[in-house]
Amino acid sequence: MPHTFRAPTEADEAALLRLNNDHALELSELTADELRELLKVAWRVRVTDDLSAMVIAFDQDTVRSSQNFDWFKARHPRFAYIDRVVVAPAARGQGLARALYDDVIAAARAEGQSLLCAEVNLDPPNPASDALHTSMGFAAVGSADLVGKDKSVRYYTCPL
Repeated sequence: MPHTFRAPTEADEAALLRLNNDHALELSELTADELRELLKVAWRVRVTDDLSAMVIAFDQDTVRSSQNFDWFKARHPRFAYIDRVVVAPAARGQGLARALYDDVIAAARAEGQSLLCAEVNLDPPNPASDALHTSMGFAAVGSADLVGKDKSVRYYTCPL
């Protein structure tokens, strides 16, 4: 059965904040205001009806500054960027992360994008995310230590 996604509503924000912050090690913790701002400026946001999974994506025109997003902006004139994708433990193994990526890819292609960008933690490591990105055709194109955080990331791109 195919997965269906929708745009989040204001009523979803508390549950999405919990989902994000339950996975702060992989994503980075957010305040309610920070999540609200991400949802406002994002190019594409999709959630499951039960709020067990979400993706937040930007494109090159998104008005946002972060070390990882800025890394891609400095190197690519047009792209779509996965800022965060998260699936609750109880919903894993159903293909939701891949389906959320596929949704972003379809939207990016419809807008003429030819590159999808993302980053995955190197330290602390996130082998499941590395495996997903590799299986979807992403290639590692760089890495960085995150300023002010005890974390480093690997940058990935995938032609669309």
